[in-house]
Amino acid sequence: MNEGKIFLSPPHMGGNEQHYVDEAFKTNWIAPLGANVDHFEQKMKYYTKAEHALALNSGTAAIHLALITLGVTKGDTVFCSTLTFAASANPIVYVGAEPVFIDSDEKSWNMCPIALQIAMEDAVKKNRLPKAVIVVHLLGLAADLDAIQSICQKYDVPLIEDAAESLGSTYKNKMTGTFGEMGIYSFNGNKIITTSGGGMLLSKKESTRRKAFKFATQAKEDAMFYLHEKIGYNYRLSNVLAGIGIGQIEVLDSHIAKRQAIFKRYEAAFAEIDGVSMMPVLAQTVPNCWLSAIRLDFEKIAVSTMEIAQRMEAVGIEVRMMWNPLHLQPSFAGAACYQANERNVSEQLFQEVLCLPSGSSMSESQQQDVIEKLLTQMMAEYIV
Repeated sequence: MNEGKIFLSPPHMGGNEQHYVDEAFKTNWIAPLGANVDHFEQKMKYYTKAEHALALNSGTAAIHLALITLGVTKGDTVFCSTLTFAASANPIVYVGAEPVFIDSDEKSWNMCPIALQIAMEDAVKKNRLPKAVIVVHLLGLAADLDAIQSICQKYDVPLIEDAAESLGSTYKNKMTGTFGEMGIYSFNGNKIITTSGGGMLLSKKESTRRKAFKFATQAKEDAMFYLHEKIGYNYRLSNVLAGIGIGQIEVLDSHIAKRQAIFKRYEAAFAEIDGVSMMPVLAQTVPNCWLSAIRLDFEKIAVSTMEIAQRMEAVGIEVRMMWNPLHLQPSFAGAACYQANERNVSEQLFQEVLCLPSGSSMSESQQQDVIEKLLTQMMAEYIV
């Protein structure tokens, strides 16, 4: 890592991770099974109050397995948030299905329930209801789950929550990732806690976990010899990396509190700056503030988000533009995107939003440096 550079969301170790990793070496459980894996799953179940949890080697693998367990296959459609990272939708293509994208709304920046309803009504006319809906909780912000769940239940379509970025965020005092038929978390290096690479699949039914476990372990049949009736995958989490996860979940609440404090300091710093607003937070939700983001009003701010990001990179600070909507990606060329009206909100957010350094290890002085340099790059008259 570049010394002195302020990163967007770097890993932040708590101290006990090495103990659990050493235990894996000491007991010689280095494979993708062992006490650390079991312990990590139990810790995650306890923290989220989920019924069942399955530790995997990535959040992407978790989405893939969720689709497989639901029987999604070639010729099916799956509705998915468009304002997200490609990993939310890539597994739809893995199983041969067709992604159909849903625009964001202004109040949450997440899946727009009105656009989802429009998409469902159109699917009914075509006699082609989706086999699943994947809703993403972007940046740690909870989506409008009451409305989205209600629509999914109305049309009897399973809901999968991509909570890769929202571990610890709550909607009406309940953890994101636990509302849908299944939920997924990511423990990639930039997430609020990390196992270097890793993920978790939550499910309401034990039978779902059992089925996902089988596919995650090469779909081996229970026989005295190697027997495979279906194609499986090598998706389980290493016992070594699970040790990191145990140590990380011990400091998760501390990481969340620090990131929430970072959000508050940004909020205070930009409160009086005309043309800059903070990311929205739905009523009755508490975000983990995995990333703090600002939105620019280009009638007041004359510099593009891309140019600001480039300028900040030149002074050693990582600032990122918002995700480029998936319906605009060449990899999903031709995919439909439903929106509530003529204006596509996700496309506007892509142009107007900047994600700011939010790591739980960032000091207040480092954050002040980010704020001062950001204001300098945005508009000379606001130099602090």
